[in-house]
Amino acid sequence: MAHNDLVITPVSGKADLKAFIDLPWRLYANDANWVPPLKAEVKELLTPGKNPFFGHAEAQYFLARRGSTVVGRISAHIDHLALQQPVEQGMGPGTGNFGLFEAEDAAVGAALIATAEDWLRGKGMTRVLGPISLSIWEEPGLLIAGHDHPPTVMMGHNSPAYQAMIEGAGYAPAKQLKTYELDITNSFPPLIQRIVQSGHKNARITIRKVDKSKFDKEAAIILSILNDAWGNNWGFVPITDEEVAHTGKKLKPIVFEDLIMIAELDGEPVAFMMTLPDLNEATKSLNGSLFPFGFIKLLKWLRKPKAHTMRVPLMGVVQRLQSSRMASQLAFMMIETIRLEAVAHYGSTRGEIGWVLDDNQGMNAIADAINSTVNKIYQIYEKPL
Repeated sequence: MAHNDLVITPVSGKADLKAFIDLPWRLYANDANWVPPLKAEVKELLTPGKNPFFGHAEAQYFLARRGSTVVGRISAHIDHLALQQPVEQGMGPGTGNFGLFEAEDAAVGAALIATAEDWLRGKGMTRVLGPISLSIWEEPGLLIAGHDHPPTVMMGHNSPAYQAMIEGAGYAPAKQLKTYELDITNSFPPLIQRIVQSGHKNARITIRKVDKSKFDKEAAIILSILNDAWGNNWGFVPITDEEVAHTGKKLKPIVFEDLIMIAELDGEPVAFMMTLPDLNEATKSLNGSLFPFGFIKLLKWLRKPKAHTMRVPLMGVVQRLQSSRMASQLAFMMIETIRLEAVAHYGSTRGEIGWVLDDNQGMNAIADAINSTVNKIYQIYEKPL
């Protein structure tokens, strides 16, 4: 597709894929808050056979060029598991996605979005939900507030100009995802402390660390709670066993036993909280490459990480407890246990919780109760095709 001097082509071959991966380095060269991803990880994300997402999904990547200069990129993709979800949960039949969106200017953005839509239409899709890069479990949404500080590990960052480009292409807001930040050096309010203390006195409740020597077994426990807890959430797509194994392998180096808690009620696992030290603090200076010396630097950091920020990417309580007082009590107990560990052993001062759906009343209430404030908002848009 050509637009005056603008040419958009499907990504084809190694050189195109490299150009697709490399583009953000030029576009964000002057953005102090952009954190360069590790290029090897981006390549793995984009490659069928390497990323188990492609076991149930298909994608096409596009590059925009003016002359020989790459000025934009986009993915159009269809998650076949998402197509099987109930329509009222945000996904469902006929819903395709775009993601990995970068554009030098509005003309490039409009042409790329139109190209992605054409591809989805050609595949029989009737609606677009985006940006989602690539799976809902990876980097969903466009950052629309909070551009003034870097993202934490596994969170996205994009140009503030993209909001007008996407809305200008006829997209309407579908759902907001929020992240909350808090000063974890401060004790929680007295009421929360009392709730935590009464929980510790309850013989039915056990809060325990994960056991990394039983990594696969613990991952299976967390996954079963997650699929139950999040099953009715907007945007939910089940995680496959292959994706669990893949993600587990990827996260294992930054999984620390005292930062991931499982809550048991009468001996049965009913809730979990996963916390990760902000790996972005260690990788930002590597500029996307582990070689020649980045690898050594990263290994040294992983051996005894000191992280200013801790991120809570995932937390869940089984559905049968969700509307009970017990749910928030377990959440507060896990948060407080991890808060103390993070401050004492990792030198952390700041926590970030998210993302949280804007209509997840339980999680938003918990975030408010511990005096956290919204620091970033991501917007997912929709458009009929």
